[in-house]
Amino acid sequence: MTLLVTGGAGFIGSALVRRVLADDQQLVVNVDKLTYAADSTSIEEFNGNGRHILCEMDVCNTSALNDVFAEYQPDAVVHLAAESHVDRSLDAPASFISTNVLGTYSLLEVSLEYWAGLDQERQNLFRFIHVSTDEVYGSATPEQMFSGTDPYCPNSPYAASKASADHLVRAWNQSFGLPAITCNSTNNYGPHQYPEKLIPLTIAKALSDEAIPVYGDGKHMRDWIHVDDHVEGLLLALKRGTPGHSYLFGSGQPRCNIDVVNAVCRLLESHAERSSGEAFHSLIRYVTDRPGHDRRYAADSSFARKTLQWQPRISFDTGLERTVLWYLNNPDWWRTTKRNRRGLDRERDSVMVGEAQVQ
Repeated sequence: MTLLVTGGAGFIGSALVRRVLADDQQLVVNVDKLTYAADSTSIEEFNGNGRHILCEMDVCNTSALNDVFAEYQPDAVVHLAAESHVDRSLDAPASFISTNVLGTYSLLEVSLEYWAGLDQERQNLFRFIHVSTDEVYGSATPEQMFSGTDPYCPNSPYAASKASADHLVRAWNQSFGLPAITCNSTNNYGPHQYPEKLIPLTIAKALSDEAIPVYGDGKHMRDWIHVDDHVEGLLLALKRGTPGHSYLFGSGQPRCNIDVVNAVCRLLESHAERSSGEAFHSLIRYVTDRPGHDRRYAADSSFARKTLQWQPRISFDTGLERTVLWYLNNPDWWRTTKRNRRGLDRERDSVMVGEAQVQ
């Protein structure tokens, strides 16, 4: 089997590629633009592996995509390539529309033409897995759990761009018969995550002895899923999923942002020391909340658990400790990415409006 993965040098993408190359005999064709958030070191371990082929290109490049499909004849596509940072979407939404909407359209068009030219047996086996987010549903009420049938209500340019892509995928399935599946997940975390997201940002800021920014009152609620559990869900959707259906993956382990930050600080204090001798918690600062910040996300994963026989295996406490230890043991990785990030930070990250009182 030949699997084409877009965004395979990114955080979730590289975890997926790593898993496939370790467990299967599949050929992986990795299509990645290698933007700032892609991590070429995450896929260096695949160098010399004849089952991994890196194609550096933009998913918006229809001609290049056609060439890749013609040369490697994939049996399935997992579409992960995306701009994904909400803060950045507030500053530069155009790149999100380009990659997430137009890029998905280009990939759908190429995939549809390719699929239509396959023989009946290969058509029946072909799958297009589109990877999305629970943020397309907007902010959940205190008792609400989103399912795949809930209406979309995106509140950020990022969420709107992913919602647009989701709708395109559904339309190409319903209108043209492309065997496409959409997977929406809650907040991912784990090793190799670019330090603009909450957990790696907290670790990098703390170990650099810099202020750790927490938006608003820090009570925004997220359901955290380890990237390896998410990857397991994607592979099961590829194997057992029904075209036209949507599958939500969440761990059912919600945490407030400030609780996550405090948990990271406690782990750092157990395994490292600040040069000043002060606790890492003293670096926490509340900063002005970002516009349109959703208060709570919550996903009902029961459909995926029942139909795919999927379940998360990594508890948040275990996964978070493994993640913190990985960053502690790989300082060159996050320091390099942190240097690359300079000039890309939002101004509000450095606007401190008060000391945190939470321990």
